Amino acid sequence: MKIIVTGGAGFLGFHISQKINRITEFNNCTFFDIAEFEKDEYNKNINCIYGDVRDKAQMDEMMKGADVVIHCAAALPLWKKKDIFETNVDGTRNVMQSSLNNNVNRVIHISSTAVYGVPDVHPLYEDHPREGVGPYGTSKVMAEEVCEEYRKKGLPICILRPKSFIGTARLGVFQILYDWVETGVKIPIIGNGKNRYQLFEVEDLVDAILLASTLPLDKINDTFNVGAKEFKTVNEDVGAMCEYAGTGSRVMTTPSGLIKPLLRFFEIINVSPLYKWIYGTADTDSFVSIDKARTQLGWEPKYSNSEALIRSYQWYLDNKHTIQQGTGVTHRIAWKQGILSFFKKFL
Repeated sequence: MKIIVTGGAGFLGFHISQKINRITEFNNCTFFDIAEFEKDEYNKNINCIYGDVRDKAQMDEMMKGADVVIHCAAALPLWKKKDIFETNVDGTRNVMQSSLNNNVNRVIHISSTAVYGVPDVHPLYEDHPREGVGPYGTSKVMAEEVCEEYRKKGLPICILRPKSFIGTARLGVFQILYDWVETGVKIPIIGNGKNRYQLFEVEDLVDAILLASTLPLDKINDTFNVGAKEFKTVNEDVGAMCEYAGTGSRVMTTPSGLIKPLLRFFEIINVSPLYKWIYGTADTDSFVSIDKARTQLGWEPKYSNSEALIRSYQWYLDNKHTIQQGTGVTHRIAWKQGILSFFKKFL
């Protein structure tokens, strides 16, 4: 079985590469990305190459002979608006059209629960109205619409909507949290921290992707929420990580009515790495039903929120001497803290 993975150099792509041999041989896999690969982290038999989903001709060539396409490539929220829509919408259309042209057996499209916006009901089911927040959320809604268009043309497409996923090698905004916990400072939580915010261990996401790559088409040609099965309040889950760290760090609640406008101002003047969808949902419940994926795909997540946080934090401690600083365009580098580093001094 020949498998193509878009966005293969990213956090999710890296984790897929570690388990892809469960369903095919490494030498049947092509991973491509516009970012550079850390090739020593990938099996030497995987074909790791430069590729851009915005290049129609390249996509047509890339999909020749492919059985399964796992579409992970996406521009993250801190990318420029133009790049977000070109990559997430136009790029998705190129991938789907090339897959259709080349009679690909199925496509696994990695979407996001960001398509739900900031809803006021929970849990969220797959038929909940979609309303993306900001360019990223809007682009992910539009990308799903592209997928639905190509389903009607006969291309089997499994859309997975994961909650925010973490795990070994996950940095980005979570690295800021890990840095503060390691330092032993208080961890400011927007609001009272009594809300339930579901996360997701990346290994559980990879398991769902591999299932969707191999199950009968009538089971996978659908849309599924995926996330942790076990999760508590923000206070409890972040508190469990702080307790594990043993650094004296602890959760500190803050008034959301004051903090949110302040973070919005910092975002506008480009001095904070936190974007609207992060702080906009931080004080509300945010969790989805995963019953459909469990029933229809036979998928079961293994890790709870707190276990995923602790695993990711421990990896950070073990590997922090190798971590690169970046600008917030990938989850595999540490984001610059900006104005947040100033406030850290007083906590």
